[in-house]
Amino acid sequence: MLNKPLTAYKAVFFDVGDTLLTIPAASAILHRHLASRSLHRGEEQVGELFTEAFRLLYYGKPSDAFEACSPESDRLFWMKVYHYILQKLGVEEEKWTEEQIHACCHELYDLFTSPEHYALFEDVIETMAELQRRGLRLGIISNFAPTLKSILADKGILDFFEPVIVSTEVGLEKPDPAIFRLALERAGLEAADVLYVGDHDRNDIWAPAQAGIDAVKIKRYDYHTGEGIHSLRQLLVS
Repeated sequence: MLNKPLTAYKAVFFDVGDTLLTIPAASAILHRHLASRSLHRGEEQVGELFTEAFRLLYYGKPSDAFEACSPESDRLFWMKVYHYILQKLGVEEEKWTEEQIHACCHELYDLFTSPEHYALFEDVIETMAELQRRGLRLGIISNFAPTLKSILADKGILDFFEPVIVSTEVGLEKPDPAIFRLALERAGLEAADVLYVGDHDRNDIWAPAQAGIDAVKIKRYDYHTGEGIHSLRQLLVS
């Protein structure tokens, strides 16, 4: 929950994935794409492997190793995720070549970074409009592919935000506090002026705190633990 009233801030900055946007049917999309390549496995198995791969490769990274970020490094990370899934699904037993595996991983990256499969959470537009009406400036700080701005534009919300700080564009990624300091510099704001909202304990709560920014966790799913809000609308009554 918020420790200070919303009126104490000049701006609210947001994470994007699982904060403003989600892919509602990610497992089904992945399952369908693999089936189109004649890899027929259960959707539940595919979904479980997706979660397993992400947790292993993302949450398994050293927490204090802040590495430079680029479009290439982002694609490489997700290629590793998809490669892990394909291996666990037994593509080698299906006689897939390394070239086929590589091509499929690229296809999946492009699929999951294009606008078509994303959807806004239902509280986003009305909350952004009301925050703006109250005179608050809105911004984005997100670990995301270079396609993020096109996704936000496709969903009709890009114009709400300035600055829009995308990891693959600025060469920094959360949980490196430097990406938050960069956002403050570009916005011309002090840390005390900004409230940050995101869903991840280290990336979205710990990291902004290192830059002196207050943060609140949004808990969109049952597996989210700890204190926080369940809807962006709760910001409006604080």
